[in-house]
This record gives sequence, structure tokens and C-alpha cells, in this order.
Amino acid sequence: MYRSLQVMVADPFLLDSSSRGDLRLGMTNSMSGRSPVSDSVGDYLKAIWTIGAGEPVSTTDLARRLEVSAPSVSGMLARLHEAGLVSHERYHGATLTSRGMKEALLLVRRHRLVETFLVRHLGYAWDEVHEEAEILEHAVSDRFVDRLDSLLGAPTHDPHGDPIPTVDGNLPETPDRRLVDSGAGTCFRISRLLAQDRASLAELASLGLGPGIEVDVIGIEKGDALRLRSEGGEVSLSYELAALIAGESL
Repeated sequence: MYRSLQVMVADPFLLDSSSRGDLRLGMTNSMSGRSPVSDSVGDYLKAIWTIGAGEPVSTTDLARRLEVSAPSVSGMLARLHEAGLVSHERYHGATLTSRGMKEALLLVRRHRLVETFLVRHLGYAWDEVHEEAEILEHAVSDRFVDRLDSLLGAPTHDPHGDPIPTVDGNLPETPDRRLVDSGAGTCFRISRLLAQDRASLAELASLGLGPGIEVDVIGIEKGDALRLRSEGGEVSLSYELAALIAGESL
């Protein structure tokens, strides 16, 4: 479960602050049980995984996602490529290597388990947890994550319906048909919300739309808005919000 610094990363710039000293001493990070990569590197790996879904990710898309400059992204990608975490070819985008994929999925697992804990046990709303989890995912150990997983009953999905990777890096199956692709007369069960920003999540929550909810598509309104009926009544959902909902037709 615990990973060696000597095997994973060679560049001290890519390591977290506690690991850099261990690397100079020829030691490993096995006692802490934390990822050897730095917070910023972890954010890059997770962003490539999230944006790309297996396809190459452009420098521009990464810069926009991480809110940094394109030259900064180019510099980091070069380091990640040298470290064996990313495969990067200029003008062709970046993809994760098997090593980079492993680190990215570990962070995604931590993030989504923390979100689940915050909602279930600390009373957070689902539109509040993303920013908190972004901080905590870098601070907790593998041991803590394993205990958290056990406490929560090994959940397969987080509060937004996103699949939680297993410790082996496998993703539970999740229906991914988009609500906007459903015609009038369709009965649809929501499985996942494809958004992290608070405004969108808060609006969906106010409309009573979330994972597990079943809706009937009554019709398409002006501007491609969807008219939906659920147990809570009828609502009109803009195309932009409807595009953030995934699930399955019943």
C-alpha cells in the first residue's frame, strides 16, 4: 500500500515538503503512508485524469482548469514527463503514464471519500464539500483513508454520484447517459451530477434534483430548457443545468 520515494519520483521539486528531506537521506515515505508527490503535482495529475478521460489534454485546458499560465503548465509537464508520471509531446497534449494514473486515482479516492464523510457525518451540504476536500486530500494518510472507507461502509459513489476508485484503482460502473439526450416522455433516474461549482450544485439541490431521484421529461421548452416532473412537482431546467446531469433511462 505504501510507496517508496526512490521508486516513484526522482526530482525533489515534485515531492511534498516532508518527503524532500527523506529523499536526500535516501529514505522512503513508508512510515507516513502519504503520497510522495507534492500538492501541486497531485493537482496536475488529477486535472489531467479529470479533463482527459484517457485522451490527451492540452496545455490551454490545463491552464484554464488550474488557473495558472500556459508557460507554467508547460514547465510542469516537462518535469512530470521526466519523472515518468506523464507522457507529454509538444502540440499533442499530455496523458498519464501508469504511474501517474495510480497517483491520480489515489487522490481522487481520497477526495471523494472525504466529501462523503463531510456530508454524512459533519452536516455539510453537497455544494460545500469540494473546496474542503481539495485541501484535506493532500493532508491525510493512506491509513486514515482506509479507516474512513471502513467507517463509511466502503461507499461506491460520493454525494455527487461520482464513482469512488477502489484501493486497486478500479472505478465502479456508473450510468452516464446525459439528461439532455432524453426526449419527451422519458423516465430518467439521476445517477451523477457533473459539476463541482457551488452555484450549479446549490441550484440543482434547490430544485430537488440529485443522485437517486427519478424524473419524467415532459417536454422541451424555449431555449432547449427541459420541463421535468418529479415527486416534488414540475420544474423547468435550463439546458446548461440539464447538461450537468447523468443517469439512465428507465
